[in-house]
Amino acid sequence: MSFKAVQVEGALDRYLTLDQKGSIIATYVWIDGSGECLRAKSRTLNQLPKDPKELPIWTFDGSSTGQASVHDSEVLLTAVAIFKDPFLRGDNILVLCECSTPDGTPVASNHRRTCVERMEKVKEHEPWFGIEQEYLLLDPIDDYPYGWPKNGFPAPQGPYYCAVGADRIFGRSVVEAHYRACLFAGIQVAGTNAEVMPGQWEYQVGPCTGIEMGDQLWMSRYILHRVCEDFGVKATLDPKPVPGDWNGAGAHCNYSTKKMREEGGMK
Repeated sequence: MSFKAVQVEGALDRYLTLDQKGSIIATYVWIDGSGECLRAKSRTLNQLPKDPKELPIWTFDGSSTGQASVHDSEVLLTAVAIFKDPFLRGDNILVLCECSTPDGTPVASNHRRTCVERMEKVKEHEPWFGIEQEYLLLDPIDDYPYGWPKNGFPAPQGPYYCAVGADRIFGRSVVEAHYRACLFAGIQVAGTNAEVMPGQWEYQVGPCTGIEMGDQLWMSRYILHRVCEDFGVKATLDPKPVPGDWNGAGAHCNYSTKKMREEGGMK
């Protein structure tokens, strides 16, 4: 006899209201060896940290994430940014981390360390970034675009961009949930809209100064994937997820410096 796990709607809610007796759940989030996918695990803290430096360094098995060999698999997690946890709520937190070897050397997929160094050198210019992150919702069973007819294709592109209506919009509940979750977490989401391809959406993060842009963007992606779990769908950031005459997806970057923003400033 075989059994299939069934997710009961609202089942988690009764546990989210339980008293944690002053303990804080910190979910450490990091980019794995692919440079694209995110990993996470949680630990208990005795008090709420006010600064990432107050959080303990943690470790994980890097041989299981493409970041170390099986012969020397320990990788360190160092907290670099803290966000409120929209899933566990309360005082619980999401923690973005950098990955390094035990001697402190950044692992190959850790590009943040170099970016921080560059941002420090140009901080007097007060660089602002705004990212327009596009993504496509998929059926997790067959990776087919969410809402598309299984044995064919929807009508050609044109009526879906910024549209309304059940025949043109697929997945709005996911989008609204992600939007609220990001704002709760403290991520500067500026807006969102339906994109040109059906089932494709965009949200904008920023303007953020320096390294905050990357930190907020990556955590917003983590939150997106977590929200998708709850709705039984999958999000892909693939630049060309569907072959043929269907739009790709990007992460368009908007940038300015203090001089560019001044009246009559640099063009």
